[in-house]
Amino acid sequence: MAKKNISYSEAINEIEEILRIIENNDADVDLLTEKVKRACFLIKYCKNKLHNTETEVEKLFKELDK
Repeated sequence: MAKKNISYSEAINEIEEILRIIENNDADVDLLTEKVKRACFLIKYCKNKLHNTETEVEKLFKELDK
C-alpha cells in the first residue's frame, strides 16, 4: 500500500488529490473505501513525520544550549 521512501510533500500532495476526488464526487463507490484507507495511512504517516521532525529539532536546540 505504501510507497517506500515517500516524502512528506508527496504524501500531502496525494492526500490533497484524494480530497479533490472525494469532494468532486469523482470516486467510484467501489474505490472510495480504498481512497479513504490510503488517505488515513498518509495522514498517519505525515503526523508521525512531523512528530519525529519536532523531536529532532528540539534535540538539536538543546545541544546548542550546551
